[in-house]
Amino acid sequence: MHKQNGSVIIIVLWTSILLTILVTVMAGKIQLSARTAFHNQLAVNSLADTASAMNKAEMELMLERMTRPIDEPLNLDDEGNNRSSALRFNGQPLTLHYPAGEDMVVRIYDHAGKINLNRIRRRDLQQLIEKQMGEDIDNQKVQELLSAWTDWTDLNDLAGINGAEDEYYQSLDIPYTARNYAQLDSVEELLLIRGFDEIFGHVNLNAAFTIYGNTQTVNLNLASREAMSLLPGLNDELIEEIIAYRQERDFRSKGDVGELVPVENFVELSNWIGSNTSNFFTVFAYPKPKAVAEDDEGLDAEEIDKQLDPSTQAHMEIWEVRSYANRARVYLVNPYGRLPDIAPARVPE
Repeated sequence: MHKQNGSVIIIVLWTSILLTILVTVMAGKIQLSARTAFHNQLAVNSLADTASAMNKAEMELMLERMTRPIDEPLNLDDEGNNRSSALRFNGQPLTLHYPAGEDMVVRIYDHAGKINLNRIRRRDLQQLIEKQMGEDIDNQKVQELLSAWTDWTDLNDLAGINGAEDEYYQSLDIPYTARNYAQLDSVEELLLIRGFDEIFGHVNLNAAFTIYGNTQTVNLNLASREAMSLLPGLNDELIEEIIAYRQERDFRSKGDVGELVPVENFVELSNWIGSNTSNFFTVFAYPKPKAVAEDDEGLDAEEIDKQLDPSTQAHMEIWEVRSYANRARVYLVNPYGRLPDIAPARVPE
């Protein structure tokens, strides 16, 4: 009898253990399913918010191409000059006519603020290369890079002096062929040309360059930090002064730039700058970061910038918007686009 009672107790205990394990496993699966459903819902909501913000941004660009209402109030700077609404598409966070939502940030970059690789002149490319090399300019290396560029963009497969054609590119670990066409298909293609990855590999290419449009100059009202950092005549201090200036007023002519940039720098910069805008835009939309801590004592400017908006990635699209009567033509969609440097001007108060 005692043996039977012991056996029953053991069976009961094992049954209890098995039931406990089963219940625990089932509870874990239910919890995992609930979490999965919750995060899926968050992802769907985020996708919907992003899509809505992009639609509102498209409306903003289409509205910009409409005739302005007669009674629309003017946006004047502190000197009483009218500020162009088209120049707000320089990457600053925008307040849209059709709000994108309190939790979303929209930034639009006009490609007139970028360096156009498909319209760049050889002598201008040489200036970019020489600036990237710094004080230790290797003239032989510069000429080799220019020759490689020429061979990549010409219409034949004959290598020039110190150039590079298929024979070189086919010898690489991952072989490919030269473009042999005047138009690049993407800004990233620049790094495929022999030697250019060494010079421009660290640059945020989508922020600095474009392949769209016909412009050969850069509008400083619209230029990204990345584009300005490549331009001859500009250093970090001048770039921050330019950004601080355009936060308050527009550059209306080269003369305005000349008043801000020293003469020797302006001589180098002058041929690069223009007052044009374009029909091509890079649009970013992403959730607004959490509120910044109020106590910023002890933080340097860069740390404060990161607190203001630490975002480095966002949903990105490149559009062409020609009129208010037609929707944007989409050239590129990247859900994980790399944001340009979006910090406000870093200048001493």
